[in-house]
Amino acid sequence: MLLRLWHYLGPRRQRQFGLLSGLILVSVFAEVVSLGAVLPFLGIVTTPERALSYPVVAKVAKAFGIYSADQLVLPFIVAFAGAVLIAAAIRMLFFWASSRLAYACSTDLSNEVYRRTLYQPYRVHVARNSSHLISGITAKAGDIVTVLLALSTLLSAVLLLLAITLTLVAINPVVALEAGVGFGASYVLISWLVNHRLRRNSRRIADERTQVIKALQEGLGGIRDVLLDGTQPVYCAIYRNANHVLSQAQSSNYFLAISPRPGMEALGMVLIAFITYSFSNQAGGVATAVPVLGALALAALRLLPALQQSYGAWVSIAGCSVSLADTVALLDQPLDAEALQPVRTPLPLKSTISFNAVHFRYTTDGPMVLEDFSFTIAKGARIGFVGSSGSGKSTTLDILMGLLSPTEGQFLVDGQPVIGSRVRAWQRSIAHVPQNIYLADTTLAENIAFGIPRDTIDLERVQQAARQAQIADFIESRPEGYSAFVGERGIRLSGGQRQRIGIARALYKQASVLVFDEATSALDNATEQAVLTAIEELDRDLTILLVAHRLTTVRHCDLIVELEHGRVVAQGTYQQLLECSPSFRQMDRSAR
Repeated sequence: MLLRLWHYLGPRRQRQFGLLSGLILVSVFAEVVSLGAVLPFLGIVTTPERALSYPVVAKVAKAFGIYSADQLVLPFIVAFAGAVLIAAAIRMLFFWASSRLAYACSTDLSNEVYRRTLYQPYRVHVARNSSHLISGITAKAGDIVTVLLALSTLLSAVLLLLAITLTLVAINPVVALEAGVGFGASYVLISWLVNHRLRRNSRRIADERTQVIKALQEGLGGIRDVLLDGTQPVYCAIYRNANHVLSQAQSSNYFLAISPRPGMEALGMVLIAFITYSFSNQAGGVATAVPVLGALALAALRLLPALQQSYGAWVSIAGCSVSLADTVALLDQPLDAEALQPVRTPLPLKSTISFNAVHFRYTTDGPMVLEDFSFTIAKGARIGFVGSSGSGKSTTLDILMGLLSPTEGQFLVDGQPVIGSRVRAWQRSIAHVPQNIYLADTTLAENIAFGIPRDTIDLERVQQAARQAQIADFIESRPEGYSAFVGERGIRLSGGQRQRIGIARALYKQASVLVFDEATSALDNATEQAVLTAIEELDRDLTILLVAHRLTTVRHCDLIVELEHGRVVAQGTYQQLLECSPSFRQMDRSAR
């Protein structure tokens, strides 16, 4: 998974990781130099006169004007302190660089996950759970920071362990072997014992994060019904239970990461005590072994944290393994090369839209939603689609809008199949008004020119669209006018006002085809008639398609198409269908 993750990092980030690896080597070298300096430093502090007996030390000391042993101590203390401070500064630089790079990479990868998700075909989106996607784009992709920081820490700690071990071997091979094998085997054993629990916690964290977001979405998304029905305790319980399991798994991983440290530190102290005892029984006693003991103590001081860092980094990576897998899976989402092309010139409708023997199913083994569907729509026509739930109305419009492709047959515009690059060009000629208009918590102008950067909005075009949708009087009567905020999801507007803004949004796009998918079904009769009047008064050059359950919505259409089980069972004007279609007459009686 880490190799697959590496593939999605840009060349710049990969070069930065190369530089970070170089910084790790410099940091390790500085640590070894500061550790290696302990032995001569302690030797000079305890017996400075012996140091001058070495020709190299004597020559260097003479070059600096030092001729007595007493004069040698202070310069060596300064040199040793300098080496230690430089090593610490390099270490701090490594921490800064690794954290900056990890967070930058996490941002890049999260952006890429979001980009790839947005570019997925509509068929993919309708089969997914939005809570899982939001969790993957935000929380799970955020775990990349933990993984990358842990990875850099692990690499640094492992190299430091090797360097310290080699330094200990140079000082005392037997002690180095005992310490390395003892501590190393202990951490390996602990890792083996906790591995299963880490994997289980990783799965729980990934799953419960999704449940937490799901609880938030459902509770806040349906806040009106929640308040009316008094179901706050239900959603609080769902959120609390998911959050409880999540926090338990996270705290468990944290405990597993830090728990070995006290025991290992105690083991290190015991080891130093036994080494001191063994030296006390040798010739010269402990006094002659002070430099070696000091070096070993300092090495242990560095060795144990390095081992703990390696173990802790491994725990962090293992604890995020499922989230990492989910993120990599989102990064692996295929991208259609055509979807990434620059926005094309709209493909205007000149004469007809045609369905030619279209069949459609959502999955290879699923039922046919449309079967042998053939139909032609002339430019400028007002077409209504009616039928029971599941008859194929919305699927027909999704194919017409280029969101879905026929399983068999062809969808044609002006006699040419809408495939390849023509799909995006055709979609630029279509505007869609759904049943539930999504309104952002921003200004009326920005909601009409939805998706357009604020500084590029054509306000005159916004005003024209608002007038056509018969919402301009309401907007211009407000003190803030088009700069008034609508509230989250348009909570400050009525249903009819939201629908008119949806129509204005479609008109701002200056499309040649307008699609109304149950756009008035949630409105009362008076409001629906006002919205339909606004639709009827639109330019006749516009081709308008309406899907509706209520026949009053399509009464004035030029042609009404009745669907049943994915087939056209009748078509004609309202009056013609009343005369020739029993099912249509039944719908009319039900509506009355």
